[in-house]
Amino acid sequence: MRLDHIGIAVENLETAESFWSAGLGLPLEGREEVAEQGVTVSFLPVGEPRIELLEPLATNPGPVGRFLEQRGPGIHHICLRVNDLDSLLAQLDNAGIQLIDKSPRQGAHGMRIAFVHPKATGGVLLELAEPAPSE
Repeated sequence: MRLDHIGIAVENLETAESFWSAGLGLPLEGREEVAEQGVTVSFLPVGEPRIELLEPLATNPGPVGRFLEQRGPGIHHICLRVNDLDSLLAQLDNAGIQLIDKSPRQGAHGMRIAFVHPKATGGVLLELAEPAPSE
């Protein structure tokens, strides 16, 4: 298990990319729309972990859109990369840990993802991600 990325909710992806890429000099890996989650994302590596910028889709703002409405831009979640997401979710569920997702769903870059409820983590939305077989 290791830190994969820190997700930051932004109102404007181009403006945020400009700061992180042009301002700080981080390379931009590109953009990807994740329609199921209602976001367009871009990743910028900082060593091995990455910064993930999340902009809600205008047609389906989803959870990130609600986050921005309620709290404004800022850190949305922390993501840990795991080897066996199904086993970990079963372990957490059996331990009585409150999960948002009891089974994986599709995330960016073909990753299988699931979220642990902030009530179980001391107030932090925790994403667990298992890489696609090619990663």
